[in-house]
Order: sequence, then C-alpha cells, then structure tokens
Amino acid sequence: MTERKTPDLPTLRNQLASKLDPNHHRSRSQAESMMSLLAQIREQEAELRQGGGEKAIDAQHRKKRLTARERVSLLLDQGTEFFELSLFAAFGMYEEWGGAPAAGVVTGLGRVSGRLCMIVANDATVKAGAFFPMTAKKVLRAQHIAMENRIPTLYLVDSAGIFLPLQEDVFPDQDDFGRIFRNNAVMSAMGIPQITAIMGMCVAGGAYLPVMTDQVLMTEGSGLFLAGPALVQAAIGQKYSAEELGGATMHAEISGTVDFKEPNDHLCIARLRSLVGRLGHPGRAPFDRAAYNAEDDAPRHAGEDLYALLDPNPAKAAVNAYDMREVIARLVDRSEFDEYRPGYGRTLLCGYARIGGYSVGIVANQKVPQPQTSHSGEKRVEFGGVIYAESADKAARFILDCNQNLVPLIFLHDVNGFMVGRDAEWSGIIRSGAKMVTAVANSVVPKISVIVGGSFGAGNYAMCGKAYDPRFIFAWPTARYAVMSGDSAANTLVEIRIRQLERDGRKLSDEEKQELFASTKATYDEQTDCRYAAARLWVDAIIDPAKTREALMLALEAAALNPDVPKFNPGILQT
Repeated sequence: MTERKTPDLPTLRNQLASKLDPNHHRSRSQAESMMSLLAQIREQEAELRQGGGEKAIDAQHRKKRLTARERVSLLLDQGTEFFELSLFAAFGMYEEWGGAPAAGVVTGLGRVSGRLCMIVANDATVKAGAFFPMTAKKVLRAQHIAMENRIPTLYLVDSAGIFLPLQEDVFPDQDDFGRIFRNNAVMSAMGIPQITAIMGMCVAGGAYLPVMTDQVLMTEGSGLFLAGPALVQAAIGQKYSAEELGGATMHAEISGTVDFKEPNDHLCIARLRSLVGRLGHPGRAPFDRAAYNAEDDAPRHAGEDLYALLDPNPAKAAVNAYDMREVIARLVDRSEFDEYRPGYGRTLLCGYARIGGYSVGIVANQKVPQPQTSHSGEKRVEFGGVIYAESADKAARFILDCNQNLVPLIFLHDVNGFMVGRDAEWSGIIRSGAKMVTAVANSVVPKISVIVGGSFGAGNYAMCGKAYDPRFIFAWPTARYAVMSGDSAANTLVEIRIRQLERDGRKLSDEEKQELFASTKATYDEQTDCRYAAARLWVDAIIDPAKTREALMLALEAAALNPDVPKFNPGILQT
C-alpha cells in the first residue's frame, strides 16, 4: 500500500512587523514624557492607597483591626497580585468634607484559593467607611462587573453606613445605596457566589448587605444592627451595649444571623479563604481558547516600547501620528494578526488575533493618514483617527461576524469622531455611523475597551464607550475623554462668549481674547484628563501601557466565567 504524503502547507504571513525605533530622538522624548506622567499618576495612586492617612490607620490598629488593604493582601493567594478597579473614584471630589480617597472603598479582582474573585472592602480609615455618593456607585460598578462575568464576590464590611450630610445623593435613586442590596438579591438568583466577612461596624441600611449574601462571617468586637445603641436609646428609650444589641456572640447564638463567628481578622480571613476553596465550578463560556504558553506565545515586540509610541501632549500627539498596528503587535499572541479587509475603510483596523490564548476580534482607530479611492474613482487621503463611511461599514460587518462566531471584541480608542462635510454627508456617514453604533449596541459577546488616546464625540459611542456596556473599560495615562478635543472646544466656547459680550456692547481686545481662550482651554483640558474620567467611574482603571496585555488577559479570563451568551439579534441596520 502506497503511503499518502501530506502536502506541505504554505506559511501564513500574519505576524506584525514593527517600525518603531525606541532609540529615535522623538521616541526617546515621548518615552520620557510618558514616564514622567506615569510617575505622577503612581505617586497619586500611592497617596490614595493611604486612605484616611497615618492617624486613621493607627486608630484602626488600636481597635485590633486590619485596614482594608491589609485585609485584601491577607485574603489573596500568595504570590498573586490584586488588580484594583476604580482607585481614582472621587478623586478631587468632596473636598469640602476633607475628601474621600478612593471613595472610601477598595474594589478589584484577585485570586483567592485559586479562584478569580471580585473583592469589595470598606476602608474604615476614610470617614469610618461611610458611603459617599461615589462610594455607592463604585460598589455598584464592582457588582455590575461581577454580574456580567459571573465572578464570585467577597465583601469585607467595616462601615458606618451612609455619610449623612450627603444622604440625599446616596439614598433614594436607582443607582444609589439601595441598589447594592437589590443587586445582592439578583446575584444570588443568578447563582453568583457571595460571601461577607463583617470585621467592624455594619450599621443601618448597610446591615442588609451581609445578610443578603450566601454566607456571613463576623469577628468578635464587630457590630451588626439596624440602629446603634445611641439611636435605639433616642428612638425608644432603651439602653443597651453594642455587644448586647448586635455583637458577634448575639448573632451567632441568639439571632442566628451569622454563620461563622471568628476571634479576629486573621482567622476570619482564613475561614473565608477556606469557604471560597470549596465553591463549585459552573460551566465555562463557549469562547475559543487555544493551548497557551506564556513564554512561547508572548508578543514578538516589547510592551515597554509603547512608552515611546505617542506623545502625552495632545497638541504634539495630533501632529505625530502613529500606526495602531504597533500597539496591536505588542498585545496579541506571537504578534499575529489576521487583518480584515485591510485595503478598505483604512482609518479603522479590524482583525482576528489571540490574547492569552483567547480568540478575539479587534477594532482599532488608525492614526496614520490613509489613502482611499472613492466610489467615483477619486483618490483622497483620509485623516487618521477619523471614522469615514467605509470604515464604519467595515467595522459594523466585522462586529456582526464576531457575534455570529462567538468571538469577544477588543476596542482600541484613539478617535476624533466621524468625518464631517459635504462629501461625508453625501457618502452616507450618518447611515454608516448608525449601522456601526447599532452593531456595537446589540453585540452579545464580551466587549472590552482600552482608551489609548482621544475618545471624542460620537466616536466614543461607536468604539464602545461606557454607555455601550463594555465588560471592562481601561485607560492609558494619555487618554482624553470629551465631546470634542480641547482646542476645538475652547475655540467654540470662546467664540460664543465673545458674541455674548458683543451683544452687551463690550468689545474684547486681542489680549483679553487670548486670556479667555487660555482659561477656557485649561478648564476643558482638566475635564478631559483620564483622572477626571476615572474619578467619575467613566473608566475602570488607569493602566500602564506596558501592562495592557496583562489587563486584557485578566478581563478575558473574567469574561469566560459567564457561560451564557444571549441570542444575537442585530436589529434593523441602516443599509
């Protein structure tokens, strides 16, 4: 019998080459600027992690209690890192009340007994762990991420309840304090494990949170009550000690509210780790993941090169265009990227790759100006970072394909918006843009966004901004978030102000106009800064560009915990 010979298959050339020279003088200058900005952000992060400061930390220790971050560190598996979310929440806010560093609560993803968990820990060094408006919203965002990705959630409770001076902004609305307990109930119905460890005060409405989770642990010396001793005495005239009213022994032996009473924080956390280690393993998502080796499948280009890629100065970044393929080459396995329709709609890059073995589809803004031939045969150069009709059509079709084939989507933002002008309108830019936005809105596979540079106007929507339900949304330090760029907005606002003044009979000198422009632009630039966005939870984390791949791998792992993918129904597409 003749042996059949397998034909030699051609080698697929899909590995991205890099033209980035980190030693070029402009690259070195941009890297220095990026590192300076990163150093500033890291210094601010270190300060935020101090919570209420040394005196408040000492006070917590005098109560023989650990701080929130000490508890989280003890909870995590040794040798693993905590991926903190929303560290900049409430940054620069509530200054009239002395501020609320990190909104007085620590949230993030970490490994506990080998399981990826969402951790929510009240920081009692910040106003006794009281809930400011942004505290509630930060906890709600953590719960939302946990619900979308079916992540086991652990609450480390040590809170005095609502911050009363701001109660009207914390208590009644749909996305306020009460929604946390509603989410507890919904997460339970969804089968998402929730375990609470009470290691301090748990007062008033906040007392419902632990009791609405699956299991409740409580340390001796902690308190769990709807009303504390002072309020009980004022309301009904009865006088009881905190221990008698709602201590761990009472709840373990009389009310039957807590499942485990522990002597101290250390043993309570040891018990919590033991319980997490016994959780079952539900089914996994249907997304493809190839066998993965961290060394062999690493990108062929160093992530640290990304420091040199774009200038943190928005004015310089607008002039010094960069190829977004340089970013992709440093994010994807083996730097391999199967680009979709590379010659069409070139201001948007679309294509397939793997990140940490997970199959992904990537939609990314291309910043380098691109040649394009119109339907009439006219040749033109399209602006980088702008979405044209052809780009939107291509991206919409690609997003539909990814949903049809159960491929998670990664969006890399550096977008000025959609193209404007007569030619753009005649090309049907509104129709094409609506098609892309509809595809993003109705997408059912996990979506993860990274804001690399600008994310302006309707371009933010089309690229899966916060309003379009990305499972995670990360930002580089160079990210800018607004309706339009600083220069454009300042020019528009100044022109409006000048006309108002002229109607009132006042004419500004050139010097006064320049001063008005500078002050307006400074205010607008502050509001477009990534820290301003992070303070308001418009992004989940500000990440080091060199660590973008790691952040995406963790996000994809989290997304794969949810085995349920709804039926894809794209709705009516403008064609």
